[in-house]
Amino acid sequence: MRKVLCGLLTVMLFLTGCKEKIIEEKQKIRIGISYYDSYDPFIMELSSRIEKQLNECENVIVKSVDSEKSQSTQNRQVSDMLSDSYDVICVNLVDRTAPKKIISMAEDSNVPVIFFNRELVSQDLESWTRLYYVGADAGESGKMQGEIVSDYIKEHPEVDKNQDGKIQYIILEGETGHQDAIVRTDVSIQTISDAGIVLDKLSFAIANWNRSQACTKTKQLLSKFNTNIELILANNDEMAIGAIQALTETGIAKEQWPIVIGIDGTEDGLEQVKEGNMIGTVYNDGIKQADAIADLSIALAKNESLDSFNLKNGRYIRSPYQKVTIENVDDYLKLLQ
Repeated sequence: MRKVLCGLLTVMLFLTGCKEKIIEEKQKIRIGISYYDSYDPFIMELSSRIEKQLNECENVIVKSVDSEKSQSTQNRQVSDMLSDSYDVICVNLVDRTAPKKIISMAEDSNVPVIFFNRELVSQDLESWTRLYYVGADAGESGKMQGEIVSDYIKEHPEVDKNQDGKIQYIILEGETGHQDAIVRTDVSIQTISDAGIVLDKLSFAIANWNRSQACTKTKQLLSKFNTNIELILANNDEMAIGAIQALTETGIAKEQWPIVIGIDGTEDGLEQVKEGNMIGTVYNDGIKQADAIADLSIALAKNESLDSFNLKNGRYIRSPYQKVTIENVDDYLKLLQ
């Protein structure tokens, strides 16, 4: 009998402990993060920082998931988080033109959404009051990229290898129809032209922000144009590094390389600048963005005032880009350590 009573007491204590744990879990803030692709280094660095910031807060549960470039997968992930009573959802959209399903589900559940990095169109962001965006201005990155190129060419006229008064260039673009890819490209080219440098576009390739694809596409373009290419403009560091890999693997002498430039200021990209393989990059401040996303998430979950965030139009937080060249690259590498 004593053994039976002891057994019953153990079960009761176990059940009581489970009940208390469930109550404790329900009292915690629950924040979900869905990002578009785990193979994007900048996104992974950004998402990791957001998680780190949130995990340092008391009584916060964080769930982070990879949508693997599938909008339908991301929609399901958000639906599951809403069903699990998450307080705030942070979304790095797979398809910036298709946020309506997520917005509709969030509005039905009255759960705020913070979109980040891949900016949806303003009409969608303004379709409900509890939607926010954290990121940077793509046009600013294109302008700074163009300025770095212009300054470098003016200081190094030997970039014009064939001395024809024009800079023959190729572009490695992100995704077809992606706003950031279009804006970065157009503004960069316009900025270089406005500086008085004559450009001659040889070709372009869509490399989907991906190092491996950029390497393959650059090899194809090198086989066609060989050393006639004098400038490779890449919409991000990963594609710029893919171009450098292609130049290395094809055995072109480094003194015959075109100048290469990226955008984002990832750790790998900064290392390529330091090594002299890229003339520069444009630092996308993931640290400030991660801080803003984490802080905004907590404030929204607690229904606190948002006045301190200085939200543009009540919805936007933008961090400025910064130019990185060999002169200041060490400062940015220290930031990422």
